[in-house]
Amino acid sequence: MNESSPTPLVPVPTGAAIVPPLPKATEGERPLRLSLILPTYTESENIEAIVGKLTALLDPTLPNAYELIVVDDDSPDKTWEVALALSDRYPQLRVMRRQSERGLSTAVIRGWQVARGEVLGVIDADLQHPPEVLLKMIAEIEEGADLVVASRHIEGGGVSDWSFIRRFLSRGAQVLGLILLPGVVGRVSDPMSGYFMVRRSAIADREMNPIGYKILIEVLGRGEIGDVAEVGYVFQERQEGESKVTWRQYVDYIGHLIRLRTSRWPIVRFFCFCAVGFSGVFVDMAVLYLLSDPSTLGWGLTRSKAIAAEIAIINNFLWNDAWTFADMSQKQKGWRKRFKRLLKFNSVCLLGLVLNILLLNLLFNQFGINRYLANLIAIAAVTLWNFWLNLKLSWRVTEVEPD
Repeated sequence: MNESSPTPLVPVPTGAAIVPPLPKATEGERPLRLSLILPTYTESENIEAIVGKLTALLDPTLPNAYELIVVDDDSPDKTWEVALALSDRYPQLRVMRRQSERGLSTAVIRGWQVARGEVLGVIDADLQHPPEVLLKMIAEIEEGADLVVASRHIEGGGVSDWSFIRRFLSRGAQVLGLILLPGVVGRVSDPMSGYFMVRRSAIADREMNPIGYKILIEVLGRGEIGDVAEVGYVFQERQEGESKVTWRQYVDYIGHLIRLRTSRWPIVRFFCFCAVGFSGVFVDMAVLYLLSDPSTLGWGLTRSKAIAAEIAIINNFLWNDAWTFADMSQKQKGWRKRFKRLLKFNSVCLLGLVLNILLLNLLFNQFGINRYLANLIAIAAVTLWNFWLNLKLSWRVTEVEPD
């Protein structure tokens, strides 16, 4: 190995799990096309075989334009040491030994952080992911895909010898993902795949926060992924060692879905919306009392509620426009656009108002609940509806003032 080549044992990055942009190449140096991460733990029996297969495939396909990075979690069988001994024979091989962190997903990200390739990939080191599929994945990247996933659930894919329970759990995990994150998980047929490639530019400078073993949904959820391609593969049984599939993986997967779901929900804005809504409750309650209470005007409950709700809606709009969605409203200045936002806000809230009135009458007339408590319950029931629809419609920036 010449003096300009990187050392085969690379330091472990620390701090936030952020993949940096592609490092600038020195004069006369050509950037690598692919950096492939092999996360390992007790894989000393498989590491030589997988590195040999990968280099045999990639040397003619990407000559001097790829690297293999073994990221080992300080395996008791010294997998990292076995891999390091191979670096003289395979100069494109680099090794990272992690002693203070654990977990497949973080291992992949730490490997990507030191990678020098335009395309970042991951493959299991236990030969359960057939290396030959890499050539199809590279072809899809060359065709313009931002992400290429090796899938067990499309034509040409499958599992070799899984039990019914494992098949059921795998499919169940996918269905759960579709329920919690349809816009993320629904983009691929095999969201739990650990065999994929992604353009570095699609995830660079984005902080990752994965849990457990499944990093693909993190890439889909936090990256700027355009075109997605899939290639089929048959998941193989381990040739050496024991399977690491445990119940903990499925628990971590569920936790990961929940974390991604909540991170995609605008929490701060929602709390502002709720605070404004809380002020609207007082307006609503006060007007409802003045109009419907037998000691005041004594109007009918439905008519009183409709008027009280409309006044509360106007109150809420003014506060939301000036505070909750101020960053959006400032991009659409002028009374005409503000009036359009008010009309859209009213339209969105109208269905909520109808539901509110129906619930109020049901709770008050059918169940005998106090009118004010019934009104409070009805308001709470439509708060989420009003927030989400108004976020997506009423304050959606469609016209921006020219600079």
